[in-house]
Amino acid sequence: MALCAVILAAGEGRRLRPLTDAVPKALCPVGNVPLLERALTAVAALGIDDVAVNAWYHADQIVDFVGDRAHLSVETGPAPLGSAGGLGLLRDWIAGRDVLVGNADAYLSGGSVAPLLSGWDRKSVRLLGVPANGRPAEFGMHRFAGFSLLPWHRVANLEAVPTDLVRSVWRPAEADDELEVVDYDGTYIDSGTPADYLAANMHALGAAPTLIDRSAVVTGSVTRAVIGARAQVNGYAHDAVVWPDAVVAAGEQVVRAIRYGRSATDTVYV
Repeated sequence: MALCAVILAAGEGRRLRPLTDAVPKALCPVGNVPLLERALTAVAALGIDDVAVNAWYHADQIVDFVGDRAHLSVETGPAPLGSAGGLGLLRDWIAGRDVLVGNADAYLSGGSVAPLLSGWDRKSVRLLGVPANGRPAEFGMHRFAGFSLLPWHRVANLEAVPTDLVRSVWRPAEADDELEVVDYDGTYIDSGTPADYLAANMHALGAAPTLIDRSAVVTGSVTRAVIGARAQVNGYAHDAVVWPDAVVAAGEQVVRAIRYGRSATDTVYV
């Protein structure tokens, strides 16, 4: 099939502030890997070569990170166009193809996006989903898990105006009985809040007690923590994420928190 992919990376990540004050949500690291890198890897595993990434908030950082690995769509208006508006801006690039759309901030682990493509009729809209499990259900008994598969005829009329896929594509397809939810067989975490972002990092640890970048310097005590590149931990970090270049000074305790800078005030506690 003629298939391309779009990774949505334009959002501000307001719920993640202050972590996203200076860094776009798509570049926040989970397990020392930027979320956008994880999304690009998931698409590459499907053998899809033609990929686009959209950007708006701190767009220069997204552009520098992606380089020539994907087509870049930089939005320049006063606000991001949203998931559907972003596709509308890319409509000429998509150019008649079906499109796999992924949210850069979706943490997926232990499963594959490939079932979205298996046996697809190229008419229905498919969403990757996980059981709601006590959280608000969005589609039947499922929550959306970060990736959707759209036939061209659902994309062809999208415009580059602020709107989202829920209202512009998914609910209309549902009303036409042309929406399917495909179960994701791994772990999905929407990393949009500090608590969920920390949970994604703790999941990325797996059974390991720590994940420490080789360039980090650790002279203190670290347990159940992710320590980023060039970070310095001279104090105590537990159930914590220490970002690249961040510092935990001697005598400090960073517990159930994200240290994103060089002082105690640069910390988000969960």
